[in-house]
Amino acid sequence: MPLLENGHIVDDAWVTVTGDDPIPATGAVIVPFARLEEGLARAGDTPLGVTIGPDVDVALLRPALPRLGLVAVTFTSFRDGRAFTQARALREHLSFTGEIRATGKPLPDQYKFMLRCGITTVQTERPEAVSVWQQAHEIISVAYQPSILHERAQGLGFRRFVS
Repeated sequence: MPLLENGHIVDDAWVTVTGDDPIPATGAVIVPFARLEEGLARAGDTPLGVTIGPDVDVALLRPALPRLGLVAVTFTSFRDGRAFTQARALREHLSFTGEIRATGKPLPDQYKFMLRCGITTVQTERPEAVSVWQQAHEIISVAYQPSILHERAQGLGFRRFVS
């Protein structure tokens, strides 16, 4: 599956562990939230990431965040925006500086909003859709809400700056 960063395809250095597969002792590994303790028990400072579902409270990750290099948030459908909230909370409330990856079923229409919430990479399920993601990154430029990117909101969001 292609991995996009800033509208461009990048190499994925992370290995995702699924189910009961053994966790490799070395290398960058993404583990499910249920196996986070097992991943943290790996020796050394090998890169560790975690995949969380939309029902996980990101505050539960606070003790592990210094050790995590990646948090993958899951978009289950276009109607479920909890992954946006999780990404924003990781950046603004928990000061997470690592990679936040969008997985599951994100839509290209949501790409600019993902970036504004702190998501850095998107793992798409359909390789043929990469050009659509790249276009969405270039075309959508107007936003009304504040951003973690330190951009100034346009339109109605501007009202809070006017005295």
